[in-house]
Order: sequence, then C-alpha cells, then structure tokens
Amino acid sequence: MAKVKVHVFLKPGVLDVQGKAVEGALQGLGWPGVANARVGKLIEFDLDGAEDPQGEAKKMCEQLLANTVIESYRIEIA
Repeated sequence: MAKVKVHVFLKPGVLDVQGKAVEGALQGLGWPGVANARVGKLIEFDLDGAEDPQGEAKKMCEQLLANTVIESYRIEIA
C-alpha cells in the first residue's frame, strides 16, 4: 500500500485571492515581511493495488484532483 500526498496550487500568474487575504491578515497582525502568500490544498490518501502509484496519482490529478488549466500539482509517494 502506498501513502500518497498530492499538493495542488495555483500556477504563477493566476490571482490567488485567498493568498492575498492571508497575506493582508498576517501583515495586519504584525508580520510586515510577509509577501507573495499562496494558498493551496493537500490531498492525502492510501492507494492499494497499484503497480505504479506515481502514475496512478498523476492520472487522478489530470482527471479530477487539479484543474490543470490554472493549477499545478506535486505528488509524494511514501
């Protein structure tokens, strides 16, 4: 069984409204050095019965987990 982590984040150049809100809030709370905050998502799951967990996770990202027009992803297999 493979432990899979998929990190999904907006591509550079795509406006990240949540990231801007987090950045503004952190600056307002006294961390003026915070810049370029980006918010993404982490999807974790167990994958059983796959000979190529990396390849299967990539297929999942391309079909469902990431909107590849505006998002990138990174897969970790443990």
